[in-house]
Amino acid sequence: MMRAGVDEAGKGPVLGSMFAAAVRIDPDRVPAAVADSKQLSADTREELAATIRERASAVAVAEVPVERIDDPETDMNGLTVAAQADALGAVTVEGLRCRADACDTNAVRFERRLADRLPDDVDLRAEHGADESDPVVSAASIVAKVERDAHVARLAEEYGDVGSGYPGDETTRTFLREFVSRTGELPDCARESWQTSRDILAERGQASLAEFQSL
Repeated sequence: MMRAGVDEAGKGPVLGSMFAAAVRIDPDRVPAAVADSKQLSADTREELAATIRERASAVAVAEVPVERIDDPETDMNGLTVAAQADALGAVTVEGLRCRADACDTNAVRFERRLADRLPDDVDLRAEHGADESDPVVSAASIVAKVERDAHVARLAEEYGDVGSGYPGDETTRTFLREFVSRTGELPDCARESWQTSRDILAERGQASLAEFQSL
């Protein structure tokens, strides 16, 4: 019996887009090695994603670019709901049983907001940790993470080594500091609304003021 799972990747980074992926597949055809994407190596994720795409009856990916993330009229929970709904809506069929990884502290609220964007006949459940407990959601998690990894690789081709894109990654922070020091502004791939970006811009402003005062 076909089921669908949906999850996101890239909600927390300071660089680049967020991605949501939905997979419609017979649970018996989910590769045995699937797990939460964060527990797998990049090579393993890529191999599994290719197998998942071959075996699934439908796969859909929704991208949320930096411009939407920085929009003051939005918030990450709302964007995550919208992205999961876009991906899931592209693979749903009548009466499909769907499971989602709840990306909100309140799983019931997340489920309700997601259900409001889907057809009434979809059997939806959203749970915390579904990317670990439900193989179909794990499959979606892997596809989303591979899409996010490919996106970061494209950023690296454009800008050089940007690290993982996460605020705690010193390579990412170094990239941002050097870019801002060189140009006086953030790169287009940076989420301006993130505190990391604001802090680095503030550091640049303080350094410029110190240079001025020393003249």
